[in-house]
Amino acid sequence: MAEANELYVCSVSDLGTRNRKRITVAARDIFIVKAGDQFYALDSFCYHAGGPLYNGDIEDLGGRTCMVCPWHKYKVCLNTGQNYYQSVDPHNLDKPPKWTAGEVRQRTHTVTVRDGNIYVTLSSCDGTLDSDHYNKHKEK
Repeated sequence: MAEANELYVCSVSDLGTRNRKRITVAARDIFIVKAGDQFYALDSFCYHAGGPLYNGDIEDLGGRTCMVCPWHKYKVCLNTGQNYYQSVDPHNLDKPPKWTAGEVRQRTHTVTVRDGNIYVTLSSCDGTLDSDHYNKHKEK
């Protein structure tokens, strides 16, 4: 049984062979993805330019599991929504670039898996994150 604010989205088996599913929940366009043993929920469209983040590759970068947007290769940490990039020290170019977590720019949502079912608790969706601009479901 779902807890308060939890919304049933699908069964684990509905994720299919790609281990992901795009859905609309309470007028929010999100996707569920399983990476390793963990389940995540994020806004479907990339914070940068509205690219289809839900179609991106999953990569482990510097110990963080990220979605890579297929349009511009922006990286988003699955568990935090932070952008992730390689930074360089312009005063010491002999030093190799390092993976760095930036600001939270992509909205993430809480996932609960119980009895083979996936539930999501949406975060506030208050317009303060860059991904909010692209992810509100528009009525046709």
